[in-house]
Amino acid sequence: MSAKALRKLISRTEILVAPGAADAMTARLIEDSGFSVIYASGAGIANVQFALPDIGLLTMTEMIEPIRRIVDAVDIPVIADADTGYGNAVNVTRAIQVYEDAGVAAIQLEDQVTPKKCGHFSGKEVISAEEMVQKIHAAVKARKEMLIIARTDSLATHGMEEAIRRANLYARAGADIIFVEAPTQKEQIAELPKRINAPLLFNMTEGAKTPIISHDELYEMGYRIVIHPNLAMRVAARAVQSALAVLQKARSSELLVPSMLEWNERQRLVRLPEWETLDQELSRFEIADSR
Repeated sequence: MSAKALRKLISRTEILVAPGAADAMTARLIEDSGFSVIYASGAGIANVQFALPDIGLLTMTEMIEPIRRIVDAVDIPVIADADTGYGNAVNVTRAIQVYEDAGVAAIQLEDQVTPKKCGHFSGKEVISAEEMVQKIHAAVKARKEMLIIARTDSLATHGMEEAIRRANLYARAGADIIFVEAPTQKEQIAELPKRINAPLLFNMTEGAKTPIISHDELYEMGYRIVIHPNLAMRVAARAVQSALAVLQKARSSELLVPSMLEWNERQRLVRLPEWETLDQELSRFEIADSR
């Protein structure tokens, strides 16, 4: 789904909610549940696809393949995490080309040093604002339609005033959406939209540094997008842990059947009926006799 569709969604008179997906099946579930946009989480992909922490260990190639599968699985826009752009401004140019070719509607770039860390980890460091502006200029120049989301992690390293200064600087450089990572106080969260002249994205990472705030309250504060990067992954992981514990103790899967996705629902989600219909149509095709 195109960047144009995402722009229209952002302009609606309600906050845009983007649950995170780390694989194609989760993306399909998000779309099937009625959400209008998906966030392809870098942390989620590192955790789910590689069982690695979110500390900048993945290459662009390792990231783009799961993202491409997510995009292909759905008909709604996908916002994709690109960490620091995998290097300097020249590398950002290449990242924009690759992500846009994969069908991504918006790309997220951040101003941490490389390798980066999860925004809610301690010990983060940021590059200069000038270097990040160069990256944003490169992204804007390289993109065709894709939206650019500029994230700053400077709130943790330099404080509120510097985070606001950088946010406005990045917006003036051409970023379509601004993302100030990991505010720790509700007062900070409320102040940011008042002082930043751009649409704002809010990261709701449950149990980390940022307090939980409802979607309605965030919208009233002035936020346009809220992402839940790893909610689905963490809920699913807990469910798998619980199920495996039951299986080990009960020595049977019978008790788990009510908790499972039903067999027919599973096949519906992966669109088995459509593939079966195609198979039947193709099996009726006859080659014309050329004699």
